Amino acid sequence: MPTISFEYFPPKTADGKTALLERTTPALQALDPGFFSVTYGAGGSTRDSTFGVVSALRERDIDVAPHLSFGGDGEDTIRDLLQRYREMGVRRLVALRGDMPSGMGGASQLVYASQLVSFIREHTGDHFHIEVAAYPEIHPQAESYDSDLRFLKEKLDAGADSAITQYFYNVESYFYFLDQCAAIGIDKPIVAGIMPITNFANLARFSRNCGAEIPRWICQRIEGFGNDQESIRQFGIDVVTQLCQTLLESGAPGLHFYTMNQIEPTRQIRNNLGL
Repeated sequence: MPTISFEYFPPKTADGKTALLERTTPALQALDPGFFSVTYGAGGSTRDSTFGVVSALRERDIDVAPHLSFGGDGEDTIRDLLQRYREMGVRRLVALRGDMPSGMGGASQLVYASQLVSFIREHTGDHFHIEVAAYPEIHPQAESYDSDLRFLKEKLDAGADSAITQYFYNVESYFYFLDQCAAIGIDKPIVAGIMPITNFANLARFSRNCGAEIPRWICQRIEGFGNDQESIRQFGIDVVTQLCQTLLESGAPGLHFYTMNQIEPTRQIRNNLGL
């Protein structure tokens, strides 16, 4: 059975956190996800707020996977955080290289995700199911397609259990990526990351920065709707629903929705799938 999971980012305000926990979470939890994940800002810049959201979800007995990276933190800080997560019953992590926050420059050396995975295994054994990131359309900083595949294999060989991809809209890129992973000996699940289409201008800008391609036909169709936001919304739901259906019918092991802390359209897409 494919897994369905949802991702949050830590809200910046108390009101935002209240809305996330009291309104968004009950609505999405009703869709029976396998877990929620909570992102971790560049260099650990949202460490405390990430921990706060994770703690609040665990108090509601919800399975949650905190994102974690070294960034600007030392081993003692990460070791302490791992222990605190263990004590609250967290059983899953998303281990990332992460990014340095703006303004830090070369103040601290980035630690590769494979090193973080090894560190987690060294200090916690098999307690955590560890997810890592994968990039069907290749990480924007990768030297080459093949080198990016090798980095993924290193993360999985270091002890990660599975991977979650960057979002994509070209389904062929995902299945070609799976074929190339299999060719170099990767046999662990690679879950498809799904980004619902909401604010298209923001999505287009973010996609340019992270290397996720939006097909020309989607851009042209959305431009044709002009300012008709309802038509854009419905088109986005239809496109992403079709993407998810194709993925599941073709054997994707799961779908991980980047919810942007919103109930819709994730709920509508999930319901359209009839899982």
